Amino acid sequence: MQKYGLIGYPLKHSFSIGFFNEKFKSENIDAEYVNFEIPDINLFMNVISENSDLCGLNVTIPYKELIIPFLDELDKDTAKIGAVNVIKIIRQKGKIKLVGYNSDIIGFTQSIEPLLKEHHKKALILGAGGAAKAVFHGLKNLGITSTYVSRTKQADMLTYEELTPEIIAENTIIVNATPVGMFPNVDACPDIPYECLTKNHLLYDLLYNPDTTLFMKKGAERGAKTKNGLEMLLLQAFAAWEIWNK
Repeated sequence: MQKYGLIGYPLKHSFSIGFFNEKFKSENIDAEYVNFEIPDINLFMNVISENSDLCGLNVTIPYKELIIPFLDELDKDTAKIGAVNVIKIIRQKGKIKLVGYNSDIIGFTQSIEPLLKEHHKKALILGAGGAAKAVFHGLKNLGITSTYVSRTKQADMLTYEELTPEIIAENTIIVNATPVGMFPNVDACPDIPYECLTKNHLLYDLLYNPDTTLFMKKGAERGAKTKNGLEMLLLQAFAAWEIWNK
């Protein structure tokens, strides 16, 4: 039996374990998917050495960037992003090769592309972590210029306090790549000037629990198009399976 899994901390709200085990059952695939909840990234190699039947891993927060030094190789797009959420484990002649990929960029790009209109040329990305980096490069591949928004001042980034009506008007795509608003904290939302939103805006939330976040609700109240991250999650999972089996 083949084994696949997820590393991260914590993993109590993991989507992947249910998705993949149901896939294996429904398609009669002789495999299992397990969670490896490790409180320290330095325990990663223990997971590899103690599971000789492990063929591939997903990576979630907080390890999408911290995992990179442990890998032997990165896919070209993944190297540009600087964040990994899929690891292919190649075992040949007693040696192990770990190759990092990013299926978030695939899932996000395929999910948002059908929603794009002619006036969607610039975007604000709320957050600056691994998921935000995948969003940045996905939008770049679609010809859209993006700016990160962070709580703290950093080079080439805006802070939430700097989001003027003019900036909101110019950036008609706003992507929430932070955990703000995720269950159980459903009454929270990113601190942006929602009153400046219009029907020309597209608000995309990488969160999918709840189905409609407060970020999305506030956007919809101003006429903006909204979408959550469930489809992206499914598409990136499909992409991960293809990566492991190509």
